[in-house]
Amino acid sequence: MKLSVAIAGAEAMPNAFVVFRGLPQSIRLAHEIGYDGVELALKRPDEITRSELKGLLKENHMQVSAVSSGQVFAARNLFFTEEDKEKRAELYSTFCGFIDLAGDFGQLVNIGRTRGSISGRDPMLCEQLFLDMAGSLSEYAQTKGVELILEPVNRYEIDFINNLDACVSLVKKVNKNNFTMMPDVFHMNIEDDHIGKSLIRNSEFVRYIHFADSNRHAPGDGHMPWDEIFDALSSIGYDGWTTVEILPFPDPETAARRSVAFLRENYGSYYC
Repeated sequence: MKLSVAIAGAEAMPNAFVVFRGLPQSIRLAHEIGYDGVELALKRPDEITRSELKGLLKENHMQVSAVSSGQVFAARNLFFTEEDKEKRAELYSTFCGFIDLAGDFGQLVNIGRTRGSISGRDPMLCEQLFLDMAGSLSEYAQTKGVELILEPVNRYEIDFINNLDACVSLVKKVNKNNFTMMPDVFHMNIEDDHIGKSLIRNSEFVRYIHFADSNRHAPGDGHMPWDEIFDALSSIGYDGWTTVEILPFPDPETAARRSVAFLRENYGSYYC
């Protein structure tokens, strides 16, 4: 079992879904608490230099689990279903930078809310805009040995690709062997018919996973059906990263410690 925690730079927006802010201190603290890696939630690829990141990871015996792109949407208003050519070019350039970074650290780049919305437009147009961008970026990522992982997000945050079945349908249309899926059980608890069955049904495409409880607090602090989730992941032989992406309540360190303690004790038993 490899546990990771979502972190961001000190200048991340208040609504960024991360536990710790400030990349150097976050990496050190995550190691101290007992995580194996960090997920980097970045607005731009140059928020941290490769040399600094390499040094911090080596010093703290940590890895990068993935590069996350949610802030590209939230802070810069760039997304896959955008129609404006200049903004699409800016998004493509940004993602190529993330892919370059992931080529050295983690080999995975997340697509969450950055996939964009429909917002009253023609759904087929939006899907095609998404597929065009996803296909181009997948081809570039292949040259770097990087995978793109699409995250279903609940309807209250975005109106496009909300559950695992819809996500897999689109992944199949992209039709690239390095374009797959990352479930988040918080979103699944809202959108999927049955969390365990949906994970099993779509197991071929489960490459990475986010954990949070039903209230988006630390695992164990809500009413998420954890035994069902752990059973499903065990049954499909999932051995990838499990990343804690939660609201930092009551405070970041307490939330991070609760998460790692709960998962080491409960989820960890499935790896014995």
